[in-house]
Amino acid sequence: MLNQNSIWKVLLVIVIIGLCTLYALPNIYGEDNAVQISAGRDGNVTVQMVDDVKKTLADNNITPKRIEFENEQILVRLNDSDAQLRARELLETSLGTNYSVAMNLAADTPQWLEELGGTPMKLGLDLRGGVHFLMEVDMSEAISKSLEDAQDNFRTALREEKLRYRTVQQRENHVDIHFRDEETLEKAQFFLRNRNPDLTFEEVDDMVLRASFSEAKLQGIRENAVKQNITIIRNRVNQLGVAEPLVQKQGADRIVVQLPGIQDTARAKEILNATATLEFRLVDQDNDVRDALNGRVPAGSQVIEDQQGRPQLLEKRIMLTGNHIIDANSGVDEYGIPQVNISLDSEGGNKMSRTTRGNIGKPMATVFIEYKSTGERNADGKLVFEKHEEVISVATIQAQLGSSFRITGLDSPKEARDLSLLLRAGALIAPIQIVEERTVGPSLGKENIELGMQAILWGLAAVLVFMLIYYKAFGLVANFALLTNLVIIIGVMSMIPGATLTLPGMAGIVLTVGMAVDANVLIFERIREEIRDGRSPQQAIHQGYDSAFSTILDANITTFIAGLILFAVGTGPIKGFSITLMIGIATSMFTAIVVTRVIVNAVWGGRKVKKLAI
Repeated sequence: MLNQNSIWKVLLVIVIIGLCTLYALPNIYGEDNAVQISAGRDGNVTVQMVDDVKKTLADNNITPKRIEFENEQILVRLNDSDAQLRARELLETSLGTNYSVAMNLAADTPQWLEELGGTPMKLGLDLRGGVHFLMEVDMSEAISKSLEDAQDNFRTALREEKLRYRTVQQRENHVDIHFRDEETLEKAQFFLRNRNPDLTFEEVDDMVLRASFSEAKLQGIRENAVKQNITIIRNRVNQLGVAEPLVQKQGADRIVVQLPGIQDTARAKEILNATATLEFRLVDQDNDVRDALNGRVPAGSQVIEDQQGRPQLLEKRIMLTGNHIIDANSGVDEYGIPQVNISLDSEGGNKMSRTTRGNIGKPMATVFIEYKSTGERNADGKLVFEKHEEVISVATIQAQLGSSFRITGLDSPKEARDLSLLLRAGALIAPIQIVEERTVGPSLGKENIELGMQAILWGLAAVLVFMLIYYKAFGLVANFALLTNLVIIIGVMSMIPGATLTLPGMAGIVLTVGMAVDANVLIFERIREEIRDGRSPQQAIHQGYDSAFSTILDANITTFIAGLILFAVGTGPIKGFSITLMIGIATSMFTAIVVTRVIVNAVWGGRKVKKLAI
């Protein structure tokens, strides 16, 4: 008989609607105003601190909803924003500078839903509130680092080629190589020019060969610095679990960073400005560190203090930098001592192998480097960054090292974890400064959500009333499908890790509400035509769905392609709109064709019907 439901189709509809309803549920529980406590480099968050936090809050008449300890962080959930602000100020004062106390919003999802992987939709900056940064990359530092690499490469290449030189010195925007005789200079110039086609070489003073970057190379360095910093910032924020960030390039040397849900910019700045990397250098054993402290520092060496403040005399020549690190994980050795296991890329592995092969039995120092803002600005108005260096370990090279090795000498497991996180997320290719900072309050985001919800509800109500009046019982079926469509959209948006709902995205949902009934209008009008042509109700239903399908498919595919193009070429709000539009098109096709067909077949199919309420 016509219009009979198959078991698999009914089960498919039930499973999809049930699954999407389950994952849409977290969105009804809302969020708590929260204060998050995490450790700085010299701090350590323990479960015992929870009692201290409870006592501090109780002494000041603040009653938290609950306090959670997880992943070495304490999350204090408060009842309102006033309590949140007071708690942040009190805890900052009581805990001191070794801890970071930041305000944020924490999802109030029940534990049983979290265990099933249920999380609320991620909301954009315009809906949830948060912080917006416009950051500028210090291009002079990026170029300086590239010159340092070129300087080290020149030394290595000339030694391997057995071309003797006096010194290789980095100047402001070039590298000068001093030779002993004209013949060696000419051979070196020919050799280095062939080896480095993106550099220009010229003889300047007596026996001096000057190497400079070509304009094309400089442009490449600048573009690479921005691109790599964007990737590193995105990885860093994701790994720290602060929020789903929007990180994109703006202009030649600027980066836009938006962190929805962050109400306190202090923690965000700490994450974004952290510029850490490693350098591996040999300890200078040919000279005495005491002579260096008295002012007689050898030309090729440098004094750097270790974590206990003891001076170490190291060679200036860098064996390897952190730019070659592709993975870093914390752990302990066989004696339970904290360590960081490091993996290098192929180029880094080759460099480490070459340099350690001839230095077995010699001590190698691991230098931890951070760039910190001094708060001052130079003549160009840009922040001045100061380089802080610290020896975190000195170990004897026992054998030739390769692409995998470990760093020991760390004080605690937490220090090992923090170091591995920064190295894994990456060191910023060049320091960055924040040139613009904006905070979008949660109250503005709340107002945007309320207005957006009003638009969705009013649009939905108008469509529901029209369909019910115009198509009667079939209109009721279409209305059920429309409501189901909204639930599925929310469920799908909640399940997709990278999907973020913005204000334009809510506009896309409003548009989907209107478009979702288009398919049902086409189907119902075709059923009416079939009835007017003398078909029986069962034949009219069957023919109406079958003949309208190709028209519905064509119309939705073209709109979906337009959404894909918007997603591919658009940025920010445009992407948010296109995502909800494409999801809405896919779900409305399912609900308008499959779900309504299952309901219509269940109510009218397989039995004698004289007249349809349509």
